[in-house]
Amino acid sequence: MKTTRPTITNLGLSPDEERHHRMIRYSVAMGVRVVCLIVAVLVPGWWAAVPIIAAVFLPYIAVVLANVHADPRRGEAQRPGNILPMTPPPAGGGDPKQEGQ
Repeated sequence: MKTTRPTITNLGLSPDEERHHRMIRYSVAMGVRVVCLIVAVLVPGWWAAVPIIAAVFLPYIAVVLANVHADPRRGEAQRPGNILPMTPPPAGGGDPKQEGQ
């Protein structure tokens, strides 16, 4: 049976990189919102309601999309399972049975 060894590529993005990616996604969505507002001013008649409605609901959608973790590297960080705490050696430095003889 082949076991997988944990590597550094199993780890997710650092918090700074993850925040950077979320900010980019949110900024793009807010850019689309600004375009919707400009289009609402330029479009005549009741068709202006469509981009206005989009501009109203887009902030909610932008927050949800920005907080979705879509990193393909994202996974569970694998931790070693056989690490046991080490007990310190006896203070005398030797075997206590041999010292009494």
